[in-house]
Amino acid sequence: MRQGHKPPMKLEDFDFHLPETLIATRPARPRSSARLLLAQGDRTRDLHVRDLAGLLGPGDLLVLNDTRVIPARLSGTRARQTPQGEAVARVEITLLEPVADGWKALAKPLRKLKPAEVIRFGDTLSAEVVSISDAGLVLRFDASGDAFDAALARVGAMPLPPYIAALRPPDEADRQDYQTVWARHSGAVAAPTASLHFDDDLLQRLAEKGVRFTHVTLHVGAGTFLPVKVEDVTTHKMHGEWGEVTPEAAQAINDTRAAGGRVIPVGTTALRLIESAATPDGRVQPFEGVTEIFIYPGYRFRVTDALMTNFHLPKSTLLMLVSALMGQERVRELYRHAVDSGYRFFSYGDASLLIPKGS
Repeated sequence: MRQGHKPPMKLEDFDFHLPETLIATRPARPRSSARLLLAQGDRTRDLHVRDLAGLLGPGDLLVLNDTRVIPARLSGTRARQTPQGEAVARVEITLLEPVADGWKALAKPLRKLKPAEVIRFGDTLSAEVVSISDAGLVLRFDASGDAFDAALARVGAMPLPPYIAALRPPDEADRQDYQTVWARHSGAVAAPTASLHFDDDLLQRLAEKGVRFTHVTLHVGAGTFLPVKVEDVTTHKMHGEWGEVTPEAAQAINDTRAAGGRVIPVGTTALRLIESAATPDGRVQPFEGVTEIFIYPGYRFRVTDALMTNFHLPKSTLLMLVSALMGQERVRELYRHAVDSGYRFFSYGDASLLIPKGS
């Protein structure tokens, strides 16, 4: 879904300098103690996530992504008979998404694998190589459903974003840190990170203020970290991700709009999903399928009144999305302020609440 545009939008328009020291490698503890940059029209305030209960109230609906991150990083071995005897090679696997005949995945080193070979991940899980291509491979596991989830929980590690994985390996703390407190439907290989700031105490205080919640599901894929490689960003091809807006969630959003309330997705994943499910006149329909929606400046939002989101990578589609909501110059100003004020960036970093003029 693309909007018409006039002058080409250059990739360099969405660049900014980010000191590596501002990349968060661990979350704030407790979760709601993270900082919150409030941008309300032209006003900017430095707050904390725990202050949300004083900013939101009756009439506000928070749209939460209830996807569950799977421990998608696997370390296994494949054995092959040679004239010298059995040769065993170690293989690192990162699961990407389920497909009809198994799981699409990345492998390191891919050259050490052949179709029909079996990779063993300890004693409880193994997978056959169905096919290999330049983009990776397809694996068919020897378990499915609950048994697969249980085996994955035993042998897998959390798939930390590349900018964190470059600084440290995943560990046991990430199993809880890189998961929302309301995670329900397994399938994501990246977390809806704005949601990581919420804990049970904050949710209770928001509910006591009259804030309502509804859940949608978007299984965040590894494509969320893919760089934009075209100079004219409007020609970028967006990755697809599976999502669902239930009839109940659609009704909650439509009722909020009809009553004059604000629809506030928590995270760009929830925003992209509800915008995909919305008709041009601003009514959300139940939705189940793949969305490839690409939101950049010039996009007319159909149902989103405000957005809670973390701070995004330079030249990323997510930075383009927040620029569409708030305006490019305003976002440049906010990001300069965030860098100068030492806000922590990316998945484990701090948050912003973006409320455009008129919302």
